[in-house]
Amino acid sequence: MRGRTRRTVWRTALLPRLCTLLALSALFGSPGLPTAAAAGDASYGFAPGARTVEGGHGTADAGRLEPGGVYRSSLPGAGSLSYRIRLAAEDTAYVPVTAVPPADAAVSSTDGISVTVQDAAGMRCSFASARFGAALSPHPVTAVGERETGRSLCQGGGTYYVIVQRLGTGGSGTTTGTTPGTTPTAGSERPWDLEIAPATEPRTARAGATTAPRTWDSATPEPLGGTPRERSGGTGFASARALGQGVWRTELVPGETRFYKVPLDWGRQLHASAELGAAAGQGYVGGALDLSLHNPVRGTVEDTALGYTGIARPAVLAPVPPVEYANRYAVPAAVTSVRFAGDYYLVLHLSERLTGTFGRGPFAVTLRVQVSGQAHAGPQYAGRPVPADVFTATGQDPAAALTGGTGATGGAGGGGSDPVLKLVAAGGIGTGTLLLAVLGGWTLAARRSQTRASAQKPTA
Repeated sequence: MRGRTRRTVWRTALLPRLCTLLALSALFGSPGLPTAAAAGDASYGFAPGARTVEGGHGTADAGRLEPGGVYRSSLPGAGSLSYRIRLAAEDTAYVPVTAVPPADAAVSSTDGISVTVQDAAGMRCSFASARFGAALSPHPVTAVGERETGRSLCQGGGTYYVIVQRLGTGGSGTTTGTTPGTTPTAGSERPWDLEIAPATEPRTARAGATTAPRTWDSATPEPLGGTPRERSGGTGFASARALGQGVWRTELVPGETRFYKVPLDWGRQLHASAELGAAAGQGYVGGALDLSLHNPVRGTVEDTALGYTGIARPAVLAPVPPVEYANRYAVPAAVTSVRFAGDYYLVLHLSERLTGTFGRGPFAVTLRVQVSGQAHAGPQYAGRPVPADVFTATGQDPAAALTGGTGATGGAGGGGSDPVLKLVAAGGIGTGTLLLAVLGGWTLAARRSQTRASAQKPTA
């Protein structure tokens, strides 16, 4: 009976914890196992389970999108693609489109994509663009189309169209063997992959302020000190690694892009910088390190690019206001885009042009993340956002999540009495390693109990 009791305890007490660990591993990655960043994989990490959709040549054959879905598509070198989406009259819609050019594409600073949203009558609701900028290096860029309620245009429910188009010079999209700025030969322009993730925001249950907050603390705080903690980034928005307040370190090779997310509640304010470490060599590379901040619907809040001479220097994001619903009524994009709580994304890109002057690296990058301000309750929505958690701060620090902490300091968290979870958080071993160890222990315990039971059986 004792053997059976022990097996029951293992199954009822430990199995749910193992399931929790596996779920956390899927969300955050296993700290003890190689990640795409550690392996030097420079490709973009599309959302698992993303559905494939083909864009149409016009509105008549436009590909269908639904709020809350994540889609993969392909953008040709010339022309545009059309998609359709059905919206309710009371919902504000956001359609982020991330373009991923081939790793060996030659791009100029003005190359990129544009996203236009229009109604069934062809009236333009919004226009947004994203370009590669000073890095002159191919990397994922994101533009967000919007249909906002309360405006004079594009009101009412029905079908709306999302038009995605390439921007840039004649040399855009050609391989590195083609001289930038020259007209490519027929067929030399290759498609860019797309990730599309539509979301909707319902109206508020009660009318509130319709003007942006007039004052907020725009001072840049003193940078955090202390020993950096290692944290490799994800390869896309879906796999962004969670960060709390603190000093973090990673390594990048030229051409890599890495994604992190910081949970921000209503009233909380984010400050961030990224320092590119010193390297041997002489010369200057403009836009060597690009740091950008994106809101929960992937819209660009702020970005900065660092010129580099081999001396360690930080790229510092300009101050952005605390998260408030009323920020949407402001004019500056860096204010109006900080309009809802949720996970805010920090994206790092290291220009491939570093290779010619400073080598392949890897190069050390130190992220300093500071979160200030008093959290408070947000507006009450009249409906449900789609997806449901898009405006919820879910990207807690993995160690804090394991031990029941809030992740506000980015540390291991203070709560949690589960010894298994504490082992993972404190020891930093991989979930896969832990799982194998526990299963091995489970098997050993079962065999021992069976052996004891056999030994206690009377023989004939």
